[in-house]
Amino acid sequence: MTLLVVGGTGFLGTELIRQAVSAGHHTVATWSRSPGGRSLDNTWRKLDLHKHEQIATLLEQVRPRMVVNASSGGADWQVTAEGPIHLAIAAAQYGCRLVHVSSDAVFSGLGKTHYDETSLPDPITPYGAAKAAGEAGVLAVLPEAVVARTSLIIGHGRSEHERLVHDLTSGAREGVLFTDDCRCPVHVSDLASALLELASGHKAGVHHLGGPEALSRYGLGLLIARRDGIDPALLPAGRASDRNYRGALDVRLDSSATQHRLNTTLRGASVFLGQD
Repeated sequence: MTLLVVGGTGFLGTELIRQAVSAGHHTVATWSRSPGGRSLDNTWRKLDLHKHEQIATLLEQVRPRMVVNASSGGADWQVTAEGPIHLAIAAAQYGCRLVHVSSDAVFSGLGKTHYDETSLPDPITPYGAAKAAGEAGVLAVLPEAVVARTSLIIGHGRSEHERLVHDLTSGAREGVLFTDDCRCPVHVSDLASALLELASGHKAGVHHLGGPEALSRYGLGLLIARRDGIDPALLPAGRASDRNYRGALDVRLDSSATQHRLNTTLRGASVFLGQD
């Protein structure tokens, strides 16, 4: 059974590949700008999501049974909104099961803070708007697809959030971590396991894959600092609401309904940062 990981060189994509290979899946992954030093054998394929015609060609060549889209295009509309739709069209054409990874950025945090799978997107950033459009397009084209929304992805000291804590406390970067910007962090290993479980199953529609514990970015930074032996007093704090911040502040994914259906346990940050 062949699995195609779109965005295989990213933080999440790398973990998906590791777990899939370990589970015995024949795994093919894509890279766009750089292969990242990986050998360019038949398990790696170049895919530029700006070039939508490449998507159908790749699926025709690979003929995967499952596709997980873990690509990250930021606010680039062609990649983040249009790319997943063309991927869904190709998946429908070639009979592939598709799991599309989305984000809590599809929510505004305005008027409410807790969002379950029935909550309607109301993005307030270009990135969130692109993600919401991608979600809607995927499910319109391929109703049996899975849209998996997640939150801040952490793990093993390699995530951008963990690197930021080290940079801020060492003085390598300027800035602060907000005390009023809350999310539900998830460990990359838990997230990858849950995505592969969904890819191997028959569930469809929207699923939330955030951790069960809501933390501010500063609170998360404190846990990372303590795990890594950094003096928490070195971590700069501030309020997003005092800085004309234009993004969503308090967005908490309620993942309890999805968790009830999964064998994978999505751990809270206080748990996994004490175990890493």
